Amino acid sequence: MQSNPLGHKVDLAERAYRIRRNALKMGEVQGQGYIGQALDIADVLAVSYFHAMRYRPEDPAWEERDRFLLSNGHYAIALYAALIEAGIIPEEELETYGSDGSRLPMSGMASYTPGMEMSGGSLGLGLTIAVGMCLGLRRKSSAARVYTLFSDGELDEGSVWEAIMSAGHWKLDNLIGIVDVNNQQADGPSTQVLAFEPLVDKLEAFGWFVQRVDGNDLDAVVAAFDAARNHAAQKPRMIVCDTRMGCGVPFLEAREKNHFIRVDAHEWQLALEALEAGRTQ
Repeated sequence: MQSNPLGHKVDLAERAYRIRRNALKMGEVQGQGYIGQALDIADVLAVSYFHAMRYRPEDPAWEERDRFLLSNGHYAIALYAALIEAGIIPEEELETYGSDGSRLPMSGMASYTPGMEMSGGSLGLGLTIAVGMCLGLRRKSSAARVYTLFSDGELDEGSVWEAIMSAGHWKLDNLIGIVDVNNQQADGPSTQVLAFEPLVDKLEAFGWFVQRVDGNDLDAVVAAFDAARNHAAQKPRMIVCDTRMGCGVPFLEAREKNHFIRVDAHEWQLALEALEAGRTQ
């Protein structure tokens, strides 16, 4: 991959496109879903699963795997889309999304879904679980890393800041946090519900190596992941990703933003067509 960086970028762009497509198809099955978030985080998931992480699709429980914790369980539709693209979940299961007996419930459940490392219905727990995992992996002298995705709305939770403080104290250099800053949560714009800026300064004060990037710029996300993995200091790493709700589907990007973007029945196909049009440009 290093000998052909342009080819690698094209591959990641295609992976991100497929993750978005898979998410839209799942949303169409139920007529609903957290599509705005799935579209905004697709680039980060593409880099996570197809550039940064070590795993075996045929053996999701492989002991030496890197772990990906989805703290914001309502983003499950996005992670399923990535797990399908990674070959961990068969593509035909896409049609079962949210149905009775499906391994793809609307909120992430570790007991149901291969590759799902934690159940994420209650927000604010991903980083706390990650701290425990990282300490356990350290005791085993494992080279595995724990990647943890959480949302800017979760910054309202005290448990998140306890985990941030703990990770800094224990110098958990096997922890890479990813916070999706799309400035949306159930009660309104995240920065208005409870101000969290200056976020980078706060995280650095807790002893983290921090980068802030455009989470929908693949080059920037790749560079941030590489810098996080290669950082020499013994400290946890955080990537703050500023993203756009609905990214990749212009009419959803332009729609009045809310936590649960409205998509009418006739618009699912229009969204797929818009996504395909952007792919060919």
